[in-house]
Amino acid sequence: MQFATFDQNQPCPCHSGIAYQACCSVYHTHKIVADSADILMRSRYCAFVVGEFNYLIDTHHQQYLDGLTAEQLSQGNTQWLGLQVLAHQLIDKSHPAFELTFIDTEQAIVTFKAWYKLDKSVDAIFEESHFVRLGGKWFYTRGVQMEADLPRRNDLCVCQSGKKFKQCCIS
Repeated sequence: MQFATFDQNQPCPCHSGIAYQACCSVYHTHKIVADSADILMRSRYCAFVVGEFNYLIDTHHQQYLDGLTAEQLSQGNTQWLGLQVLAHQLIDKSHPAFELTFIDTEQAIVTFKAWYKLDKSVDAIFEESHFVRLGGKWFYTRGVQMEADLPRRNDLCVCQSGKKFKQCCIS
């Protein structure tokens, strides 16, 4: 399902600086495959924003879905505000997040904050996400949630508008 109100010519919600149709749309329509966990995570965030819920299921490792469906993801009225990628790296057996189940598989973690507004309240998904590469494709497996500190009133807004938080998304 794609939200009818999203204009393909708008800047991509992943904050690449280019239009959605030339950026994450090519992943959502399976024209190309994300070649890194960082790109996959950004395209997954964008899928939440534009309503490409089937893409989220397709790029979620089947062993970790736990019955999650595109229909369940489409519920609610979350307004996504912005994405901050804090770190991304390939990991090996020495890293605590390394999954022994995928011992001979490339693995990565991406740490990010995905800011959103729900019922006039601003919050973030602050997560260290784990990804595996199987058959040339990256898949999300699981994430470790962390507590996000809200911006202070005079900080720049999380939506990257350039305005102060108090004059933008908090109002």
